[in-house]
Amino acid sequence: MNQTYVCAVDVGTGSARAGILDPAGRLLGRAHRPILLNQPRPNHAEHDSENIWAAVCAAVRDALAVANVPLGSVGGISFDATCSLVMRDADGRQVSVSTTGEKRWDTVVWLDHRALAQADECTATGHAVLDYIGGVMSPEMQTPKLMWLKRNLPESWRAAAHLFDLADFLTWKASGSLARSQCTLTAKWTYLAHERDGWRRDFFERVGLDDLFEHAALPDRASPVGADLGPLLPEAAEALGLTTGCRVGAGLIDAYAGALGVLGAFASDAASISRHLALIAGTSSCVMAMSPDPQPFAGVWGPYFGVALPGLWLSEGGQSATGALLDHIIRVHAAGGEPDAAMHTRIAARIGELRAAEGDGFAARLHVLPDFHGNRSPLADPHAVGVVSGLTLDSSFDSLCRLYWRTAVAIALGVRHVLEALNENGYVIDTLHITGGHTRNPLLMELYADATGCAVVEPLTDEAVLLGTGMVAATAAGLFPGLDAACAAMRQDGRTRRPDAAAAAGFERDYRVFLEMHRHRKALDAIT
Repeated sequence: MNQTYVCAVDVGTGSARAGILDPAGRLLGRAHRPILLNQPRPNHAEHDSENIWAAVCAAVRDALAVANVPLGSVGGISFDATCSLVMRDADGRQVSVSTTGEKRWDTVVWLDHRALAQADECTATGHAVLDYIGGVMSPEMQTPKLMWLKRNLPESWRAAAHLFDLADFLTWKASGSLARSQCTLTAKWTYLAHERDGWRRDFFERVGLDDLFEHAALPDRASPVGADLGPLLPEAAEALGLTTGCRVGAGLIDAYAGALGVLGAFASDAASISRHLALIAGTSSCVMAMSPDPQPFAGVWGPYFGVALPGLWLSEGGQSATGALLDHIIRVHAAGGEPDAAMHTRIAARIGELRAAEGDGFAARLHVLPDFHGNRSPLADPHAVGVVSGLTLDSSFDSLCRLYWRTAVAIALGVRHVLEALNENGYVIDTLHITGGHTRNPLLMELYADATGCAVVEPLTDEAVLLGTGMVAATAAGLFPGLDAACAAMRQDGRTRRPDAAAAAGFERDYRVFLEMHRHRKALDAIT
């Protein structure tokens, strides 16, 4: 059988998606299945990894049915996933990460912030590994979560024999390989891929994880993204509806797959790739820039070597709550309710009417700092809080629309804040490539161009994450000589939006207010 097609699997916070792609990058069929989320306490969020695997298998089977490709024609599969932490014992059985003690909850979700204090401890060490994560440890990374688990769930820690980033767990379930991706280990486990000995064991000793390697089954060397980890196991092939002729590629974190999907086209043009920024925007937002040389600086994660494209360094910024913040604004406002697609559409339509009637004065005295779940970049302050200035007693639907609009403005200004940090440290970014749920929000797409002053490129088919993972799967399948070649062959076109010059002065004022609010918040924190 001619193995022409590849399968890409994307596991997000709420669902597992699968897509079948051809060698030109065209998506022939896709499907999704929901996954469970357990939140037993504030700042705690947990998955059931068996539930995730079952959702993956069902989604792949459904996508195959939609694509209607011949059995045995899928030559490669790869996985991207959130940077969640999976714990298993020596026999591969689930180990609880939950204060409930239920074994099924064996995965700490990426957005879980239970380990804030441990993250601060890591930062206080001043260790050299911090130079490659922007100088500040985030509670969204794995080291502080591991510290919390060891201290608070000692029985689970003693039982642990395999610790995985979620994407690596999925490649293990699929192939049986204990290999770990260079993307996951470098971005979330303080592995230094550019050094001959990637692990700095003295760092783990300093934070009380001297026995980490006894419990994690971590390799000495990470596997490059797209490396062939072997064929599907018979039981995995049966569950997925594929064959053992399908090769499994070393995967990557979901946002990095999105970056590969939109920036992979520039793989052969390293000299200009530093002009382009990937913005993967959904519940939260990640911004990713690549360059031939490392560009280390505080407040932005990285630089990480070879975590997406081989030979290139990547810097990652982001916002911990963006789509989730707009949902939150709808939920908490008196005129809000359930933040479904219909509500977002209704609000956007009314904002259009109000802006047309009121012009530049629309919500002009209302200002928002969007750090309701901390500031990931460029301040690297997980303790940061949101701020709203300019509220009145108005609780009408129109007041909700005003607050929603200014929150959307704040989200776009937050991206500008990150952009300025990048461009002050060696990048020359003037073009944003946007993918994710925000492409379906016309207000945000307008603001990303007008508030940043950048050209905005939107994929014609908004499946950049599946496309990036498909490129990885095609590399593992041997359809192309390497990941660079796969990216060049499978790239997809986009449409470009230019910033409105007439809006520049207004957003310049907004940005000055935005920065002043940061200073005011800092002053208030100093007093209290």
